[in-house]
Amino acid sequence: MENLKKLLEIYEMLGEEEDIVNPSNELIKEGQILKLAARNTSAQERYLFLFNNMLLYCVPKFSLVGSKFTVRTRVGIDGMKIVETQNEEYPHTFQVSGKERTLELQASSAQDKEEWIKALQETIDAFHQRHETFRNAIAKDNDIHSEVSTAELGKRAPRWIRDNEVTMCMKCKEPFNALTRRRHHCRACGYVVCWKCSDYKAQLEYDGGKLSKVCKDCYQIISGFTDSEEKKRKGILEIESAEVSGNSVVCSFLQYMEKSKPWQKAWCVIPKQDPLVLYMYGAPQDVRAQATIPLLGYVVDEMPRSADLPHSFKLTQSKSVHSFAADSEELKQKWLKVILLAVTGETPGGPNEHPATLDDHPEPKKKSEC
Repeated sequence: MENLKKLLEIYEMLGEEEDIVNPSNELIKEGQILKLAARNTSAQERYLFLFNNMLLYCVPKFSLVGSKFTVRTRVGIDGMKIVETQNEEYPHTFQVSGKERTLELQASSAQDKEEWIKALQETIDAFHQRHETFRNAIAKDNDIHSEVSTAELGKRAPRWIRDNEVTMCMKCKEPFNALTRRRHHCRACGYVVCWKCSDYKAQLEYDGGKLSKVCKDCYQIISGFTDSEEKKRKGILEIESAEVSGNSVVCSFLQYMEKSKPWQKAWCVIPKQDPLVLYMYGAPQDVRAQATIPLLGYVVDEMPRSADLPHSFKLTQSKSVHSFAADSEELKQKWLKVILLAVTGETPGGPNEHPATLDDHPEPKKKSEC
């Protein structure tokens, strides 16, 4: 009866929304705690209710009437692990890792931390003893760690490595910066990675099967795709700009106009591995091309379209008309040298290559200025 009375009190404190009034539920411990944020070094006030089968992670509500707490997460005891962590800036920290979520918490004192770890570990041990699934791991295992094992990827919420704990991508090792290489978290392993290494999505079981951002390694493990299968799966437009720009025959910003549409600025690339195709991106770091132009068979018209665009040229084939304008005559000639080879099926560095100049090709028909 005392247990049910206490459950009813907590039920009211939680706004009568959590179904906890059950004779099988037993309150083990409750109290205030601080939660360390993953993205910064701030500590947020939270409140925990530890039961014999779950941990309620709550946010205090500062109101004089009604409920006192809002349940943010319900973490099941089944599969829960407790890890004592070390943090120089924030003492008395420990980690609660469950299938639903991983929390890094800070107790008010060393004694408070010890009491929480003891209560949580004893609750875990008792739970597994009752369900006869704890086997021989009832003793504290020195090999317990915070990383999610390969078999548990997507099934268990990882601990997020905090932003200030790393200075470079934990996958490609490239250093982070505020503009072109910002920090992202893989939702499967918790690593801090750059945009290029986190440009994947996979269904995570612990998050109800929702598609979430993951790193390349976790994506391949969860989805079963290999590198070669992933490249086949990606369409031609999904080749990253940075990937082709770093290994290109020519690349730069050009003004672009299709038929009678307005001029727009585009990052244009002709990659070495695909030298007969011109890729157009909105920016150098875009992960998907806006359009591609197979150059073979196009007619090149070098005549400027107007006095306002003295360094322009045009590609035409049947009803397709693509106009480009460079910032200088030198840049224009650099592009024409490559394009004049590509439209005839020749590639830079090929056996038939020779210095590409306009005299090497038939004189294009001159058009009147627009």
